Amino acid sequence: MIKIKARSGESIQQMMKRFKKMCEKEGLIKDIKRQSYYEKPSEKRRRRIRKAVRANEQQRY
Repeated sequence: MIKIKARSGESIQQMMKRFKKMCEKEGLIKDIKRQSYYEKPSEKRRRRIRKAVRANEQQRY
């Protein structure tokens, strides 16, 4: 769960900007968009494999 505490002298717009950044960083927005429509099991499997390959390539370096 993401929580934002107001800093002294911070406007609501600045707080919203921080909140959106934190949501993006956590991958929350990506998950919501992905779950907003049906994804075939083969598509899920393909996405997981691509993610694993990318993670494996990053570990090499």
